[in-house]
Amino acid sequence: MNIAIIPARGGSKRIPRKNIKLFYGKPMIAYSIEAALESGCFDKIIVSTDDNEIAGIARQYGAQVPFIRPAKIADDYATTLDVIAHALKWCADDGMVITNACCIYATAPFISASSLKEGLAALSDETVCYAFSATSYAFPIQRAIKIDKECRVDMFQPEYLNTRSQDLEEAYHDAGQFYWGKAQVFLEKRAIFDSNSKAVLLPRKRVQDIDTQEDWELAEALYRVIEC
Repeated sequence: MNIAIIPARGGSKRIPRKNIKLFYGKPMIAYSIEAALESGCFDKIIVSTDDNEIAGIARQYGAQVPFIRPAKIADDYATTLDVIAHALKWCADDGMVITNACCIYATAPFISASSLKEGLAALSDETVCYAFSATSYAFPIQRAIKIDKECRVDMFQPEYLNTRSQDLEEAYHDAGQFYWGKAQVFLEKRAIFDSNSKAVLLPRKRVQDIDTQEDWELAEALYRVIEC
């Protein structure tokens, strides 16, 4: 059995009620649920939440909410792996035999069914424990600068000051959309970002962190351009 687990706690502080705030006319969490349904990858799509309103909206869009997340893993200090492990243990106690699980973030409006399918396919390699979405940095990280309190500047890696950008190794970062993993690996809470993981590469135009109001406005503008 393959399941999707969508963490969606109610206590978002920087953007209140972010998981169910209307994004381009639809609750944000709806995009993740719909992509999961469209992919056909999952026997169950479960939302892990501590919030009854979120639970109700999740059910409206086709997800299941078979439990309310305990308060001890619904605060600012609970990790994603804590939440996924809890959900998998609940499923095991309910008699489910889970092979693979996919953590899908509730704030990923650019997620696609095709990338979820690609992630599942990556797990067919027995040496791969996790598969997650990633994208490239738009600027060479070797040229990153730091700025002090007086706005004076220094390079993190000054040895690359005169290196041509085309000669610098391209760098990538987590796209923050989904993490496929073998169920036992999630239960053991193994590190995701290591050599036993595989990246599902996304174009930068389909990746946007949404942590602030400015992020939200940028994401809506980007969505309008590429999806509408």
